[in-house]
Amino acid sequence: MLHRLRAGRSSRDESPVTHVERVAARTGRTAPWPEWVPAALREAYGFEPWEHQATAAAYAHSGHNVVIATGTASGKSLAYQMPALSRLLNDPRATVLYLSPTKALAADQLRAVARLDLDGVRPATYDGDTQREEREWIREHSRFVLTNPDMLHHALLPAHAKWAVFLRRLSYVVIDECHTYRGVFGSHVSHVLRRLRRLAAQYGGNPTFVLASATSGDPAGAASRLTGLPVTAVTEDASPRGAVTFALWEPPLVPHEDPDLPPTRRSALSETADLLTDAVVSGTRTLAFVRSRRGAEVVASMTHRSLDEAVPGLGKRVAAYRAGYLREDRRAIERALLSGELLALASTNALELGVDLVGLDAVLICGYPGTRASLWQQAGRAGRAGGEALAVLIARDDPLDTYLVHHPEALFGRPVEATVFDPTNPYVLGPQLCSAASEAPLRPADLDLFGGEPARLAVEALTASGALRKRPSGWYWTHQGRPDVDLRGTGGGPIAVVERSTGRLLGTVDEGSSHVMLHTGAVYLHQGVTYVVDNLDLDDAVALVHPANPDWSTHARDVTDLSVVAIRERVDAGPVSLFVGDVDVTNQVVSYQRRRIATGEIIDTRPLNLPTRQLRTVAVWFTITPDALLKAGVEPPDIPGALHAAEHAAIGLLPLMATCDRWDIGGLSTANHQDTESPTVFVYDGHPGGAGFAERAYATATAWLSATREAIASCTCETGCPSCVQSPKCGNGNNPLDKPKAVHVLDTVLTHLPPRH
Repeated sequence: MLHRLRAGRSSRDESPVTHVERVAARTGRTAPWPEWVPAALREAYGFEPWEHQATAAAYAHSGHNVVIATGTASGKSLAYQMPALSRLLNDPRATVLYLSPTKALAADQLRAVARLDLDGVRPATYDGDTQREEREWIREHSRFVLTNPDMLHHALLPAHAKWAVFLRRLSYVVIDECHTYRGVFGSHVSHVLRRLRRLAAQYGGNPTFVLASATSGDPAGAASRLTGLPVTAVTEDASPRGAVTFALWEPPLVPHEDPDLPPTRRSALSETADLLTDAVVSGTRTLAFVRSRRGAEVVASMTHRSLDEAVPGLGKRVAAYRAGYLREDRRAIERALLSGELLALASTNALELGVDLVGLDAVLICGYPGTRASLWQQAGRAGRAGGEALAVLIARDDPLDTYLVHHPEALFGRPVEATVFDPTNPYVLGPQLCSAASEAPLRPADLDLFGGEPARLAVEALTASGALRKRPSGWYWTHQGRPDVDLRGTGGGPIAVVERSTGRLLGTVDEGSSHVMLHTGAVYLHQGVTYVVDNLDLDDAVALVHPANPDWSTHARDVTDLSVVAIRERVDAGPVSLFVGDVDVTNQVVSYQRRRIATGEIIDTRPLNLPTRQLRTVAVWFTITPDALLKAGVEPPDIPGALHAAEHAAIGLLPLMATCDRWDIGGLSTANHQDTESPTVFVYDGHPGGAGFAERAYATATAWLSATREAIASCTCETGCPSCVQSPKCGNGNNPLDKPKAVHVLDTVLTHLPPRH
C-alpha cells in the first residue's frame, strides 16, 4: 500500500519518507462467556469475548468502577455492553446512561446496540438533535440512554425531577473515550459527573462507572480524578491486530519563484491531497485527518479537483467532514462512507473516536494531532477488519512536526501521555458549584464530593458575592435562571454562518474562534464552496457571507499583553529564574493579511475593529539577566528576536510533554517585562483558570527546553523557518526572529536550571 501511495513520486530527488515503523500482527486471546451473561445476549453477539473484555466486564459486574484502556478497534464497546446489557435483561427495572464526547459516536453506539435486537432495552439517543416530542418518550421508556456531557449538564440534570425514576434505577454509567476529557473541558466534565452522582444518590441510585479510553498514561488515575471514585484499570490488549505500516513523511522543498530566495517546503495540505488522490485512484479506502476545519475543506476540494481531472466524476467519491455542519449533512456523509459510496474522507478529529468505519485501508494524518494518544487513535481507524493497515504522518512546516519526523523515537516505543486536567480550577469549580446548587441545595457534606477544601473556599466566595445564600439547610442558588456555564471553554454560544442572498444557514463556528475565522473579509470554506464574510455581528451571533472564488487567503493578526498576578512556585538558578503562576492576558485581533494562494505573497494588511478579550490563566515563564545574555553573545538589539524565536519553538514543542497542542497555549516574550524587570519568555494556557499545561511545562522544564533547543539547532535553515521558529499563529507576523541567538538563550537557561526541572 505504501508503494502504491508513493506511485508517481519517483521523480523527486529524495524520498519524503523519513522513517517506516512496522508493527507486527498480533493474534487474539479469547475468554469464555461469564456465567452471569444471559443466553440471549451471548446469542446476539455470536462470538466469544477477548480476555480484556471479559476481565473489565467482570470488574463492572461485581460493582467495581473500571476503566478499559486498550488500542483502537480492540472491542472496548463489548467490555461495557456486556455488564450493562446483562443487567438490563436480568432486571427489567434497571437503567443505563452512556456518555460520549460527540454525537456521531453516540449515534454509532445506538446502531450497535439496536442491531442486537434485545427485548425491553429500548436504546435511544438524547442530544441536541433529538426532537422535543421524542424527549418525553425517552425519559419515560428508554432504559439505555445515550447522550453527551453537554446534554447531561444543560438538560438532564436541571430537569432531574422528571428523570427521578431513571436516576433511582441507574445501574451503570458508561463514559466512552474518556481520554478526550482533558484541559478545561475535562475539569468541567469531572464536576458534571459529581453532580450526576449527587442527584442519583438523592433518588436512591448508586451506579457503577465503566470507562473506555484509548491507550493513555495512568488511565486509573485519570479516570479516578474524572469520576471522584476509585477506579481499576484494565490495560492488556488481547484482541487480534493486523500488521501496521506507519510511515513518517516530510513534504519536499520546492524552489522559490525568485531564484535569489531559498526554497520553501511544500505544504502538508497539498501533500495530503496528492496522497489522498493517489489512494482513491488505486481503490484504497482512506481517511485523511486534518487539524483544522478549513484544512479539511481545502484537502477535500483539492482532491476532488485532481480526481475529476484524472477521471471525470471520480471526485464525487471524496468529501469533507467536520464540526459545524448541520445534522442532516453529517448523517448523510456518515452513511455514504459506511456504504462505500464515498471512498475517501478529509476529516477533522470529529471522526477520530470510535465510530465503526469498517474496511478502511489507510489513514493519512496531516500534521501531528498534538498527542501520541490521538496519533495512535487516528492511525487505528485503518485495518479494523484485521487486515494489514497503513498510516502516514505528513509533517507540517512546524517545529514539533519537523522534530518528530526526524526523531521517530519520540513517537514509537514511548508511553502515551497522561490526561491533564484540574478539577480545582476556580473558573470551573465556582460555576459548577452554582449549577449544583441550582439543581438542589448544597449541603456541607456535598463539598467533599466536589473537592473538599477548594470547594469550601469557593462556596464562601460565592456566598460573599451573592451568587449563593446560606441557610441552615445548606447553600441556595439566588437567581431565577440557571448559571451560564460553557463546558468546552469555547467562550460563548455558536456564531451562525448565513448566506446573505438566500438566508440559508450554512453551519456554525464557536464564538472563541469567530474573531479569527469569521472577521469581516475572512475567507470561509464550507463543503468545497468558498465564501467571503461580509459582516460579523457578535451581538446577534451571526456572520453574513457570500460565495466567491478569490485567489487569496486571509490570516488574522493580533496583539497580546500580559501581567503577572501571583507566583505559585519558582526556581532561582543564578542569572536564570523559572516561575509558574497566575497571569492576566489581554488579546485583540487587530488586522488581517490577504495572501496570494499560489505564492504566499502578502497583498495587503487591513485593519479590524474587534473587542478585546481578557483571560485570567496560568503561565510558566523564565527570566534571564541582561548580563547573562551578553556573556552568551546576545547583544541588547538581538534580545527581542532571540526571545521571540525561543518562545515560538517552546510553544511548538510543549505537546511533547503535555496533552495539548500549540492551539491550546499562547506565549509572550519581551526584552524587559514590567513585572519581572528582566528579559522574559511566557507560555500560558489558553483557557480561563488554566488547563494544567503550564504546570506540566514547569515540572518538565529541562526536558521541554532541551527538545526546543535541539529542534532549533538541528534545523538546516539559516535564519529561521516554520520548521523551527516561525509560528502560524504569530500576531506579529513572525517579526523579529533571531534563530541563532535563540539557541544561545536556551543554552544559558539549560546551563543554570537544576536537572530535576
